[in-house]
Amino acid sequence: MSAAAVEEPFEQMTLLETAELFSRQLVGHRVEILGGQITVTPPPGGQHGDSLTSVSLPFLVAGLHGETTRLIQGIGLWLPGGPSDYAIPDMSIVDADYADHLIERNCYDPVIFRLVLEVTSSNYLVDLKVKPVLYAEAEVPVYVIVDRKNLKVMVLTDPQDGEYRVHAVHHPGQTFTLPESIGAAVTLSVDDVLIAKK
Repeated sequence: MSAAAVEEPFEQMTLLETAELFSRQLVGHRVEILGGQITVTPPPGGQHGDSLTSVSLPFLVAGLHGETTRLIQGIGLWLPGGPSDYAIPDMSIVDADYADHLIERNCYDPVIFRLVLEVTSSNYLVDLKVKPVLYAEAEVPVYVIVDRKNLKVMVLTDPQDGEYRVHAVHHPGQTFTLPESIGAAVTLSVDDVLIAKK
């Protein structure tokens, strides 16, 4: 008679551990936990990066990468909606002392974020439908969406009760100025931001 094999108890990975594993295995992909779901975005194409560079320039010229604020691409934003939720916006304006507000896993307290900006790519519905709710819940004052698919730029402001109360939509040929609460008056041209789509 043989002894029955003793099985080791199976330890299920946490959501954060799974996301970290995906990040290591899927180099270049963006891994986020949004609303308790792991979201994986393939590496962006050249046009995405071109749009991101174009939109960054006016922020740099306005001095938003200085002593008071910093312009940072791909900084983690800890989301209050779930115990493991976090997003990685394409670009953010954060307080210069952001390093003092690290929460976990290279993600920072939403209180230091003055603006988040997303340039749409293959997962554009996440940027248009999911993230507005999550960023509003985190009370990020300004959310800018460069919608390359529909050729427009949306500026969402005044987050209250999990939604942005003010939605401004800007189309090709238009310019607009962002709220000075981000640290400076920044005027953007929709044509310049969407230039990579032409």
